[in-house]
This record gives sequence, C-alpha cells and structure tokens, in this order.
Amino acid sequence: MISAAQVKELRDKTGAGIMECKKVLTETDGDQEKAMDLLRERGIMKAAKKSDRIAAEGLVEAYVSDDKKVGALIEVNAETDFVGKNADFRAFVESAVKQVALNNPKDVEELLAQKSIDDTNLTVGEVLTNKIAIIGENMNVRRFVRYESQNGIVVSYIHGEGKIGVLVEMEGADETVAKDVCMQIAAAKPEFLNEEDVPADRLEKEKEILKAQVINEGRPEAIAEKIVMGRLGKFYEELCLVDQEFVKDPSKKVGQMVAEKHGKIVKFARFEKGEGIEKKEENFAEEVAKQLK
Repeated sequence: MISAAQVKELRDKTGAGIMECKKVLTETDGDQEKAMDLLRERGIMKAAKKSDRIAAEGLVEAYVSDDKKVGALIEVNAETDFVGKNADFRAFVESAVKQVALNNPKDVEELLAQKSIDDTNLTVGEVLTNKIAIIGENMNVRRFVRYESQNGIVVSYIHGEGKIGVLVEMEGADETVAKDVCMQIAAAKPEFLNEEDVPADRLEKEKEILKAQVINEGRPEAIAEKIVMGRLGKFYEELCLVDQEFVKDPSKKVGQMVAEKHGKIVKFARFEKGEGIEKKEENFAEEVAKQLK
C-alpha cells in the first residue's frame, strides 16, 4: 500500500501529478529512485528546481585573501530569514569563513574546535553557542570549501545578499574572466567541470533513461543507442561547466571563452542557501491523502 507521505515525497522531488506519482510508486513497490526514473522515461517528470524546496535560512559568505591566492566559501544556517539579516549573525559568518581560509580546518568539526580568530579565549563553537543564546535561534555551520592556488588566482562571487555563493580557482586568466565564470556558475548551476568529471554510474544511469525514452517514443531498438549518444550532448551541456553556453555570449561555450583568454578553470564550488533541505508542509500531506481517497 502506497502512503500519502510517499506520494508527497515523490511529488516534491519531481513536480509530477499526484496520481502519476501514485501510479509509478505502485509499479516500483514504493522505490523513490526507480519511480523517478519511470517518470523521466515516460516524459512525465517536470523540472522541479531544488530552490522550490529550500527551507533553511541563514547566509552563504566568501573570503578571498588580498593576493587572490587563498579563498573560502561557507554556509551557516539559521531558522528564519530575519536572523540572516542580523548584524551579529553576519559578523559571525564573515569571521568563520575568514577562519577557514586562514587556518585550513579539515572539516566543520575541526573548525568549531579551533580558537576563534576574533577571541582566542573561545573556540568557534563556543562563539556560535553564545550567538545562539543572544539571538535566540538555533544556528549551525553546514559546510565549507577552501581553495589555495599556487599558479593562479581564487575568486568569489556572492549573489542575492548571501543566497548563492561561488568560489573558483583559475590559472592563466585575469580576475575579470574569473568573475564572469563565477557568475556563469551562479546562474547556470553546473554540477561538474567537464565530461571526465561525471561519475561513471551517473552516466550509465542517464544512458538507460535516455534509451527507455527513445524506445517509448517508438524508435527501433537497433538505432536507440545512436540516438542516445546524440542526446548525451544535451546532458553534458546542462551539467558540465565548460560545455555550457556562456551566458554573456551564447555563441560560445564557457570552455571556449576561457581558452580564448588563455585561461584554465581548475575547480569550482557553488553553495545555495538551504539547498536540498525540504520545507515542512504538514497540511499538504493531508491534501494528498484526501485526493488519493
């Protein structure tokens, strides 16, 4: 028996209709991943953006050293948007990301255990605990990345007052080009730098889904593989940074634009505030249950 909660979860992830979600869940014995694949194969799955499901508030912030050799990006969450605008909270986030850049902790646990660069009598974790007591809301350091370049530069970009943050390490190009790349990443949401970075299992799963789509369209299985390989180009264009159309000049790919400037993208990170954390929608589950009846 498929529950309303299972249908709700699949609908949140895919944007598909309630009855469509119930049907594929029934066919897959409640397996969410297989159900999502079935929706895609049948062309039912809609482009539900993660941003539609963001619930966590807080701030994404970056710090880059004056010589552009070291940079860090951090996400610190809070319960409400109001706290994200609080001056004390913002000061803590700015200090924490600078601490990451300067002290190079290996993970969040080590960062919280380090002595604060603002008050050596307290650890970063103790400073955070004090902020929680003062502000009256739960807060936590969710994640961070740190880049240090030997032969190039590190550049950051923050969009929407801390909603989206990007950190890029580049070689052979100036800061203007790096900023363009940062803005590209913020807008186009690439997951990988290039085709070689796409995990083999992710690629194989995509091929299976594309093949099922082709066969469901009535194409002969004998030519399905060839059609699939052609459609993989679109997959790469969406997910791989260097294969994406450059937002400021769609006639060029990002990789082409960077190469023309004699540059090379080494790596990048993109954080979106609350990314992947779903909203609690208690009443919606009841709505689903009623419709299923």
